[in-house]
Amino acid sequence: MKQNYDESSFRVLKGLEPVRERPGMYTRTDSPAHIIQEVIDNAADEALGGFAKNIHVLVAKDGAVTVTDDGRGIPVGLHPEEKIPVVVLAFTRLHAGGKFDKKGGNTAYAFSGGLHGVGVAVTNALSLSVEVEVRREGKIHAVSFSEGGEKISALAIRGDCGRQTGTRVRVVPDPKYFDAPRAPQAELERLLRSKAVLLPGVKVALAIEQADGKLLEKTWRYPDGLSGYLKEIAGEELAVAPLYAGENYAGADHESFAQGEGAAWAFGWWPEAAPCESYVNLIPTVAGGTHESGLRTGVFEAVKVFIEHHALLPRGVKLQQEDICGKMGFVLSARILDPQFQGQVKEKLNSREAVKLVAGMVRDPFEIWLNQHVEAGKAIAELAIKQALARQKNAQKVEKKKQSGVAVLPGKLSDCESTDISENELFLVEGDSAGGSAKMARNRETQAILPLRGKVQNSWEIEANRLFANNEIHDIAVALGIEPHAATDNPDLSNLRYGKLVIMSDADVDGAHIQTLLLTLFYRHFPALLAQGHVYIAQPPLYRVDVPASGKKRPAKRLYALDEGELAAIKDRLTKEGIPVEKIEVGRFKGLGEMNPEQLRETAMDPATRRVLPVFERGDAHDETLKLFNLLMGKGEAAGRRAWMESKGHLAEADV
Repeated sequence: MKQNYDESSFRVLKGLEPVRERPGMYTRTDSPAHIIQEVIDNAADEALGGFAKNIHVLVAKDGAVTVTDDGRGIPVGLHPEEKIPVVVLAFTRLHAGGKFDKKGGNTAYAFSGGLHGVGVAVTNALSLSVEVEVRREGKIHAVSFSEGGEKISALAIRGDCGRQTGTRVRVVPDPKYFDAPRAPQAELERLLRSKAVLLPGVKVALAIEQADGKLLEKTWRYPDGLSGYLKEIAGEELAVAPLYAGENYAGADHESFAQGEGAAWAFGWWPEAAPCESYVNLIPTVAGGTHESGLRTGVFEAVKVFIEHHALLPRGVKLQQEDICGKMGFVLSARILDPQFQGQVKEKLNSREAVKLVAGMVRDPFEIWLNQHVEAGKAIAELAIKQALARQKNAQKVEKKKQSGVAVLPGKLSDCESTDISENELFLVEGDSAGGSAKMARNRETQAILPLRGKVQNSWEIEANRLFANNEIHDIAVALGIEPHAATDNPDLSNLRYGKLVIMSDADVDGAHIQTLLLTLFYRHFPALLAQGHVYIAQPPLYRVDVPASGKKRPAKRLYALDEGELAAIKDRLTKEGIPVEKIEVGRFKGLGEMNPEQLRETAMDPATRRVLPVFERGDAHDETLKLFNLLMGKGEAAGRRAWMESKGHLAEADV
């Protein structure tokens, strides 16, 4: 069927139509819980500003939800620019609200959860009807919306209210937009209880209409605020140390943050996992975010300083943030002037400055508290050190990283295209710089490159199940496709991905050390590779010799010398050919990274011109080889190594 694509193909969505077309972009669609939360959040913002003392939510048996507060009431006058009652704008316009003008000095809410400004407009768009009653300026004002906000009644005055103020919003969600027609009662209870926790002195109530018409009511009020709430949900009697609660907000003269920004918190430590809850401007952030990162950072730094000051850390133990914060339970309430959330549902805070804000507000007060409660601090330190020791022990046994049951190839591996191991080669290259040159010099069809950063761990005395704790050894094993094994095993090499494994390191002492460490790894944990002739050592040259042209029959050429002996032999030969020594230019390579790709290809990678040495063990020298490896690589053989070097050291050709 032919379709026309012209000017008439474009459709412009107006008003609240975008929300109804794509509700999932604006809210959760599993239930109406979030569109109800938008109304509750508005009431909570009034309480946060100190204007409301009561919030009441009624859930009728037909699914309608009514939210009532005794705040100032939504303004009902005409907007100065739009010439529409502000209460109507709030429920019918996306990106319209009293939470945007943070810097203009005329904002209704300095700290609020609303950033996107789609709030109750989304509630209206996805409801069969919304009825709003505002008590303000001595009058009761009423307006209603139906058919997803398409039909709007006239704003009418229904009577007098004296000095009462507040807002009542009745919402009937449209079930066609949600998987379940009603907001889960447990979720509503959790939300309202959290509002009571975060708003000391504010009474929050929930009434559920039963089938017989009676009301099941619950009321929350937390005079102790965050600490009382944390005790209730975590159980203080099992805490490792007394709970610590506090708050800290920026003053008018703060260098980095606006007046009033900061946080309130309560946290403690438990032997097992403890609950963690966080909020930004009263909005629950169930997926956490940057404010939680800030809390953990501040706590980590304070406890670390306490431990160092009291010299509690055993030798060889290095604390990480998870050691200290892994079993910490907390309730965090951050106040941020202009919060940035991940998506309209606001489940995760993305504001980068929140890390610095919360960490800075928590760190110093908590450090002071620790030094005033030394026994509590030591109990927290003991738990953290225990966690660090357990982590280090667990890290000793590491398996290959897998995804969907298949080992994931290292990201830094530049693999070859061929799958024929009779011609495939893997180059283990010292350093990222040389690895980059090798990638450009290689034959992509048959040659793969794995750059190694730094020196591989000495694996002579490491158990096979601890090998993969080292990233470089892990990457080598995964790239090869085979498991570690012993010399007495009969290993399965059917999954070996390369027929040749070429060690390519600098022609200096460090390069020789890297070769030794890699050969130790293969001899101890992958002996079948050596036994079957898969391991080679590339011999990159130490010197480059540039020979000038001498006549038409002798063009300029470039030669390479492996060492001093070869360099002297090349000079002798060129002198005999009649080339003056002073015209011969000799350059010394400091490392593979100095070679350009063409030079590296010619000297170490091109099978036609390279020099590589096969590595194998003589059949009659196993005991001698094993003894020498034990002497040179064993941790307890320092005295033997010293004696060996004193007797054999004069035989070494050191390149110093």
